[in-house]
Order: sequence, then C-alpha cells, then structure tokens
Amino acid sequence: MSELTFEQMLDESFKTIRTGEIVSGEVIDVKPDYIILNIGYKSDGILSKAEYTNDLSIDLTEKVKIGDTIDVKVLKVNDGEGQVSLTHKRIVADKGSKYLEDAFNNKTVIKGVVSQIPNNKGVIVVIDDVRVFIPAGLLSDVYEKDLSKFMDKEIEFYMQEYDPKQRRYIGNRKELIVSEKAKAVEEVLSKIKVGDTVEGTVKNVTDFGAFIDLGGIDGLLHIKEMSWGRIESAKKLYKAGDKVNVLIKEINGTRISLSTKFEDENPWKDLAARFPVGSVVTGKVARMTDFGAFVQLEGGVDALLHVSQISKNHIEKPSDVLKIGDEVTAEVTEVNEENNRISLSVRALLQPKKEDKEEADDNSEYASVDVEALVAAEAEEEKTEAAEE
Repeated sequence: MSELTFEQMLDESFKTIRTGEIVSGEVIDVKPDYIILNIGYKSDGILSKAEYTNDLSIDLTEKVKIGDTIDVKVLKVNDGEGQVSLTHKRIVADKGSKYLEDAFNNKTVIKGVVSQIPNNKGVIVVIDDVRVFIPAGLLSDVYEKDLSKFMDKEIEFYMQEYDPKQRRYIGNRKELIVSEKAKAVEEVLSKIKVGDTVEGTVKNVTDFGAFIDLGGIDGLLHIKEMSWGRIESAKKLYKAGDKVNVLIKEINGTRISLSTKFEDENPWKDLAARFPVGSVVTGKVARMTDFGAFVQLEGGVDALLHVSQISKNHIEKPSDVLKIGDEVTAEVTEVNEENNRISLSVRALLQPKKEDKEEADDNSEYASVDVEALVAAEAEEEKTEAAEE
C-alpha cells in the first residue's frame, strides 16, 4: 500500500461538507461587509453581509466579534476562489417561516416591530428575517391616514395569508383589534346594570353630548342628561380625557345611555314645598323665546314667565321689556312636580288683591293660555333640540 502524502492526510483530517448542509462556524475574522468562519473544513467559510442579514445598513464589526459561533448553511462548497460560500439569514428565514406557518394554522397572535412603511400603503414587520406586510386596510378597525405613528412600534397581529412559495406573507391587525374589543365589550356588559354609578373617561365631545369610555365600551351622555338645568353646549362642560362619574340609565344591546343627573342632587325635589303657589320669588332671566322668558330661581330650576304675564299691558315679545340677566320678581302661579314645571306671573303682583277675581274673569283668555303655552313652549323646545341632533 502506498503511503499517503502529507496533503492527502491533511485533507482527510477535515470533515466533508455538502451544499445545503447546516454547520456551525467560529468567527476568526470580521470586516464591515463580511465574516470569515472556521467551519472545520479545509477551506474557510465566507459569510457576506447580504447573507447575514436583510439590513444592509449595519456594520458587521458592531454585530459580531471574533470567537462568536454562528450557525450557517452552505451555499457553495467552492465559490471559485477556493472558499466556502455561506448564509445565515436563510436559516433564520426558514425558522421565521415555520413560526409564521404555525401562527397561521393555529390562529395565534404574532408580535413584531414595524421597520418599514412603503408609500403609506401599509407597514412591514420583519419576523426572523421574513418580511410580513400588513396593508393599511388591515392595520386598524378605523381609517388610519398617517401610518408614520406605527414606525418602530411593536404591534400584534394575526397571519392573514401564508404562501412561502410566492413569498407572500400578509398580516391582519384589524381582526385582532375587533376581536379584543368584542371581548372587552362582553366583559364590561357582564359587570354593569341599569342604576349603577361608574367612572368613565370622556372620549369625544359633540354638540349633542359626550361619548364616555367605560373601559371597553362607549356610552352616550346626552346633553339633556348632563345637568338638571339647561346646557347650551356640551363642549363647555367636558373635554376629551376628563374623568366623570356617570349613572347607567339604559342598556340596549351594546348601546348604553348615561346620565349625571343623580336623584339626590335633583333641584326639582319637593318643588311645591320650596316654591308654593302664591309665593313671591326673585330670579334672573336665563333665556328668552317669543312666547316667554325663563327665569332661573336656583341652579337647575328655571320657571316660565309667559309673555302674557310680564305686564298688565300687552307685550308683543319678552325682549321688548326684558333682557338676559335681568332680575325679575314674580308670583308662583303653578307648580307641576311631575313634569318639573313652574309658572310665574309679574302681572299677578301688579294687580290689587281685591281685584284678583274680577281681573281673572276679564282676562280668562290669559289664564287659559298660561298652561297651554307652557306645554306648547316645551314641545317646541324639544322639537328644536331633536332637529339639532
């Protein structure tokens, strides 16, 4: 048997490798654009930056140091210069692809950081070197005009499509958000009931009311339910972010009506006792209409001074003799606790008491108009408010 040459013995001392094989190599040198590894073969392995990562902006000397161990796949046993061509990112991508496949099949939640926003059409999240695209329409359950706020932020999503052959990986964050909100709504509805008082956060304020976040579901606090008195604008009372204690007034499916008109604070309680018919009261004109002036007797209690009861003389409209803020002294002529109504009359104070009956007979038209006008006035107000809503 012929003796082996030194070169032959040296060759046999190294392991054999094949294209596609995964091996472990030790870093023996690193440059900004490539890494040299000892893979136990007669030739060293070369791992370029492009085969280490998809992020070509990095400097490899800042990511890898001599002595590190890296798992790599053999691309070519001889790259033409006697060296072994290697890849690391494809191992990572294979691992990422398998992870995404499992997430797609099992409908599990994926977490990832947004690394790109191509033309504001959606975002890209890289999962173990696999680029997952989430279209703008699947990014949220509401329209997102500016996607830049997602840049470098970690988000959660489901896999919508998984097609490794076409390298088509599509994510869906909208479905996850909708699902989580539905669970939150169910949880909140299971804990609250009509009559409960809960704390909420003002989410949005409109002309007709405020939407209050109750911790997963929104309730509407209508402007009529904000105060026992009249509110001109909800925006003057609340702003987004305000904390507010609200009463659950009605629950209809997922629609919740709220109120801050708590019964123990009701200024209309014991109205007849506080403002008995025949008593004389003083208040300020809070607002006016063509049919009369509303006089505030105390916070939340406005009384109607009908145009026919402002003076002994005929008046076309209240603004002819009154203005907002004027102080008025009048007699209480009617109290309706059930409907929270008080009627006043200045005319009654101007009439001599001995002529009360006679004057009442002479002005029976006014006497009947007072109640009817009050009903008509409030009906007209409600109709106007409904139209504004």
